[in-house]
Formats: sequence, structure tokens, C-alpha cells
Amino acid sequence: MATELNMPMLGEVMEEGRVVAWHKKEGDRVEAGEVIMEVETDKATMGVESPASGVVIKILVPEGTTALANTPLAVIE
Repeated sequence: MATELNMPMLGEVMEEGRVVAWHKKEGDRVEAGEVIMEVETDKATMGVESPASGVVIKILVPEGTTALANTPLAVIE
């Protein structure tokens, strides 16, 4: 079953974040709770944990791209 990794709300007023770096690429295995990427907001850069264990089957938002909160960033199966 596929699980989407969405842009997290890293603060009460956060509307968007920029994908700074992916620590995994398509085809890589990831464990739930493992830091899979870094997101930059107007206040900080933070690691984002995988919501599920599995394989990264698709990265939807590349590094350097800004996305709105709750936007799907990747798919893990």
C-alpha cells in the first residue's frame, strides 16, 4: 500500500517550505521515523521523517522547489 509523504506544517503559520535535500532517492529503502529529507522555512531548516517503512517509488517535488503545506512530496510503497 502506497503512503504519501506530505509537506509538513512545521509551525502554526507555515504556509510553504522549500525542499533543501533528499536523503533518499527513488528505489531506496526507508524506515518509518528515518529522516528522509530536509525542509527550509522562513525560520529554520528541519529534517522530515518518513511516515512509513518501504521503498521510495516516486519523488514528486525535487530539491530546490518550494511547495505549499500538505502538498505530496514523495510516495513510499
